[in-house]
Amino acid sequence: MKKVIALVSGLPLMLALSGFTTRQHPGDQVTLDDYTRHKIEFIETRILKHAGHEQGERIRNISANFLGTPYVAHMLVGSATAPEQLVIDFRGLDCFTYLDYVEALRKSDSLPRFVENLVRTRYADGKVSYTERKHFFTDWAHTQPLNARDVTTQASPRATTVTKILNAQGDGSGGTLIPSVGKVERAITYIPSEWIDDAVVSRLKTGDYIGIYTPAEGLDVTHTGIFIMTDKGPVLRNASAREANHKVVDSPFMDYVKKTPGIVVLRAI
Repeated sequence: MKKVIALVSGLPLMLALSGFTTRQHPGDQVTLDDYTRHKIEFIETRILKHAGHEQGERIRNISANFLGTPYVAHMLVGSATAPEQLVIDFRGLDCFTYLDYVEALRKSDSLPRFVENLVRTRYADGKVSYTERKHFFTDWAHTQPLNARDVTTQASPRATTVTKILNAQGDGSGGTLIPSVGKVERAITYIPSEWIDDAVVSRLKTGDYIGIYTPAEGLDVTHTGIFIMTDKGPVLRNASAREANHKVVDSPFMDYVKKTPGIVVLRAI
C-alpha cells in the first residue's frame, strides 16, 4: 500500500491507496482546495449513490455536475523542464481534464480511490510523469491502463482510417509538438462529418467520449466532449473554449459536429 498526502486548507489529509501503482515517492503531495474536495465528496456520496452501475448513466450524472464550470486552459503542471505534478482542481477545466475527472470519478467510491483512478486515467502505467501523460485522446484506447475502446467503426460503416504520426511537427523539421515526448505512428479512425446522421447517432451511447478529428499533422483531435442523449435531443457536453461559452456546456450534437472534419468515438471500459 502506498500513500498520497492531500493538502486541504493547509492541513495534511492522508489518503491510503490500496493497490496504488504510481511510482511516486510515498510522500508526494496532491493539493486539494476546499471546492474540489467538497465537489468530490458530493458526487461520491449523493450522485453516485443513486446512479446505479450502468456506466453511461454514471457518466451522465457526474458530467452534469460540472455544467457551468469555467473553461481554463493549461490546467496541468509539468513540462520537459518542470516536474510533473498531480493536479486535481475542479475550479477550472479544459476539455481533456474534464474527461479525466469524469472517467476517474465514475469508477470511484471514495476520495483515495478517486486519486488512484485519476492517476490510472491520466498516466501510462500509473506513473505520474510528463512523459507518461496520455497527451492524445486516442491514447485512452491504446496506452495501458486502457480507459476506453475505440468504437468508431461500430458507429458508422463510413468510418475512415488514416495513419498519422502523432506528435510530429508539421513543418518538415522532424521536430515534435510536445518536447521530450516521442512520436507515435497510429491508425486513426474517424467518421467524416458529412456521414454523421441519425443512423450514426442511434449507434452512439450516452457516456461515449467524442474527439473532434483533425487532419493537422501530429494530432488526432483538437477537442473532446461527451455524448449525452437528453429529452431535447443529443448534445456534446464539453468544456468549451468558445468565447460565447467559456465554460462546460451542452452543445447541440449535430449542429456542433457538422461544422468539424469528423469525430472519433471511444467508449469507457
